[in-house]
Amino acid sequence: MTAIRRAEAIWAGDLASGEGTVSGVSSGLFSSLPVSWAARIETHDGKTSPEELLAAAHASCYAMALGRALARGGTPSTNLAVSADVTFDQVGTAWRVVSSHLTVEGTVPGISEADFVAAAEAAKDGCPISQALKGNVELSVDATLVA
Repeated sequence: MTAIRRAEAIWAGDLASGEGTVSGVSSGLFSSLPVSWAARIETHDGKTSPEELLAAAHASCYAMALGRALARGGTPSTNLAVSADVTFDQVGTAWRVVSSHLTVEGTVPGISEADFVAAAEAAKDGCPISQALKGNVELSVDATLVA
């Protein structure tokens, strides 16, 4: 089964002083979120950025991938708290996403710390958003098993 999701952006003005909006068309769950260049490199000032949206996508995709792997291994989680820190930086004369660092704290009955960390690493490499970023963005994960 193929899935296509749609988002739309509207922009007005130049890069530095312009601004725009982004909307999730497929779900309709968010519309007209304000975006700006300043929100990318300075303070967010109530606006989002492509990097924040990428961080949300990576965190949620990773949580699903890790949850699936743990359940398939016979140790389903009762809670996975995941965050993603996406870094946008100037490299030479160009700006680019350089890294996405995942942090996960998991409550997983019946699993050892070593097995949880191994599952966390494997999910980092296997989640579809990681696969899309792989080779272009440094990926890392810190995993902590909560007692």
